[in-house]
Amino acid sequence: MEGSWRDVLAVLVILAQLTASGSSYQIIEGPQNVTVLKGSEAHFNCTVTHGWKLLMWTLNQMVVLSLTTQGPIITNNRFTYASYNSTDSFISELIIHDVQPSDSGSVQCSLQNSHGFGSAFLSVQVMGTLNIPSNNLIVTEGEPCNVTCYAVGWTSLPDISWELEVPVSHSSYNSFLEPGNFMRVLSVLDLTPLGNGTLTCVAELKDLQASKSLTVNLTVVQPPPDSIGEEGPALPTWAIILLAVAFSLLLILIIALIIIFCCCCASRREKEESTYQNEIRKSANMRTNKADPETKLKSGKENYGYSSDEARAAQTASLPPKSAEVSLPEKRSSSLPYQRSTHGMVDAERSKVHNNLKNQEGVDDMAAACGA
Repeated sequence: MEGSWRDVLAVLVILAQLTASGSSYQIIEGPQNVTVLKGSEAHFNCTVTHGWKLLMWTLNQMVVLSLTTQGPIITNNRFTYASYNSTDSFISELIIHDVQPSDSGSVQCSLQNSHGFGSAFLSVQVMGTLNIPSNNLIVTEGEPCNVTCYAVGWTSLPDISWELEVPVSHSSYNSFLEPGNFMRVLSVLDLTPLGNGTLTCVAELKDLQASKSLTVNLTVVQPPPDSIGEEGPALPTWAIILLAVAFSLLLILIIALIIIFCCCCASRREKEESTYQNEIRKSANMRTNKADPETKLKSGKENYGYSSDEARAAQTASLPPKSAEVSLPEKRSSSLPYQRSTHGMVDAERSKVHNNLKNQEGVDDMAAACGA
């Protein structure tokens, strides 16, 4: 504290002396604008005529360094000086160490008892970080892929480019601000690799010719054996549409042929069943027609062999008694077997016709069932 007060008092005494002397000097050339990186040094020069007594440097309107013919008055070790003499001028240099973004602003040099001053602007830029999500990238040979590089915390925003140490068949990149975050720059590299190598993302501040880079390894692997030649060349859209229409028409044609085939089979089956039924009816009718004459014939024989009781009585009366007694049993014995055989044949023929009718009804029922 005592040293600070002494410095202030010394400045006041010198100012008082210079004011009393009434001397006036001029600034030949003031400082120039400077842009530096955070943490570096900033240099400003001020050229004045000889005979000056007090030269002051201010940063953002605060005195940071004072120079007298007896020596400098330093209040902060971050601000130092250098001086150079020539035949007709004196050059004072202000050096700002470990520049911070808060130092950005106006820098002025001025002379006591002089109305003029020299002014410049100090711009401090910050070199942020670079980030690629993966340090080792593994991709498939001959297949397109992309790599993204992020630049975060840069002021001002850098220009991003890529350096490729890898064989490729195609490569391009595009840099842009991240939507919603105007302090973050993205650069997307699109490439089709053909071998192993490295990829380097480079961010550069054009004003300072300063850059930062980040390198990652790129490893290329062969595609799986199953996928080699499996896809083949891609078909154009019109060819895909044409194939789809052709397959649809083919499917409709197949369905139509199946329906026509089923209808033909059903119609053929109905014709066969109808023909079979007609044949059965014809056969039954023919058998019935054959059976009717035989039945009539047998019935006639049976009627011819029939004799009534009156006839037998008359015949018996006309014959002698002995012969009648002898012949009557013979006639009965001869007529009874004939009548029995005749009745048996008729019964057999009726049974046969009855069975044929039953068979015909069963066939008709089966045909009706098949038709249903």
